[in-house]
Amino acid sequence: MDLKVLAVITLLTAVMYTQVSHAKPISLVERCWCRTTHNTVPQRSIRELKFLQTPNCPFQVIAKLKNNKEVCINPETKWLQQYLKNALNKVRKNKRRPN
Repeated sequence: MDLKVLAVITLLTAVMYTQVSHAKPISLVERCWCRTTHNTVPQRSIRELKFLQTPNCPFQVIAKLKNNKEVCINPETKWLQQYLKNALNKVRKNKRRPN
């Protein structure tokens, strides 16, 4: 048998019996989305807000702007705190209403 054919068969056999891991590498799992945050983002330029709560990172707020850029907003920003408070009150009010 040719040495190249034997090497290919050995390689294919090794690949078939190797366990495949579907987990992300640790460096990607532990990385937080927001490394820096902005305190001043004009509210009228925000199209969408995303809220991320991951085990290894603080509460993160990501704003998708009308120009399709994404920026991280400081969760302690006053207008954002008021927005979250109003949203929670609205959810609580809707839960109390009978269907």
